Amino acid sequence: MAPGTLADDIRLRLGDLTPAERKVAWVLLAAYPSSGFETVATLAGRAAVSAPTVLRFVSRLGYRGFPDFQAALRAELEERNASPLTLYEAAEESAADGSPAGLMARSSRLFTSAVAQTLAEIPAADLESAVALLADRKKRITLVGGRFTHLIAQYLGLHLMQLRDDVRFLPERDVERTAALAQLTRRDVVVVFDYRRYERDQLAIAQLTKDSGGKVVVFTDTWLSPAGAHAHVVLPSRVAAPSPYDSLVPTLAVVETVVAGVITALGDDGLRHMRHSESTAGRIGLV
Repeated sequence: MAPGTLADDIRLRLGDLTPAERKVAWVLLAAYPSSGFETVATLAGRAAVSAPTVLRFVSRLGYRGFPDFQAALRAELEERNASPLTLYEAAEESAADGSPAGLMARSSRLFTSAVAQTLAEIPAADLESAVALLADRKKRITLVGGRFTHLIAQYLGLHLMQLRDDVRFLPERDVERTAALAQLTRRDVVVVFDYRRYERDQLAIAQLTKDSGGKVVVFTDTWLSPAGAHAHVVLPSRVAAPSPYDSLVPTLAVVETVVAGVITALGDDGLRHMRHSESTAGRIGLV
């Protein structure tokens, strides 16, 4: 994941930790990032290990001590909560060459790198789990996005609707939204798109889904939406962009990859559903 993303660094190093250090890692990840601001003694108590074990754990991550670890976490949170306005005010590189050629070259570098790194960093098992949930025709799929990401949620949903039944978007009107969420059961899969300056309702929706026995798939950035704490699968993407706004280009690449996986998983069933959809559209003059 992105450099400085401590949760991902911890996950990557789990295999190198001692059993006692892994206990510390799981305690931190279970309530990340707030758990990182607890005292050494509190963390040690929650993990049922000694205080020196906690200090050895942060040392193994490359920090000089616990204050150094917490300073890095604070810096990550500042970046995690950045808004387009703060990014705009902090932007300096974009002013280096504002010509069309310079902008095109910079965009090419940023997008090419962000897409390649995003796809390389998503574990194959996580992609497989997301595809399996979305291709399971016994499941009902509900998609919800945020201020900008509702566009990507709709993009994924429209593809899924061509391939299988029981796909819907979470309604926006309060009464309809409440009714839909109140009907969640074990057969539901809720797909949440949530990126930094995370939206509180996305966290609540993910928790409601999990409490109802359903599964949650979260598309998010490398700083990880709080909704991920209730997710069965988290698919993070890098968001580097030539503007102060986070890019959704890598997310779109992940969505396209998921769609390709669903098509493969559904096989002939998906093809028959698509043919039936095309036939229906033709009969009502849409194609």
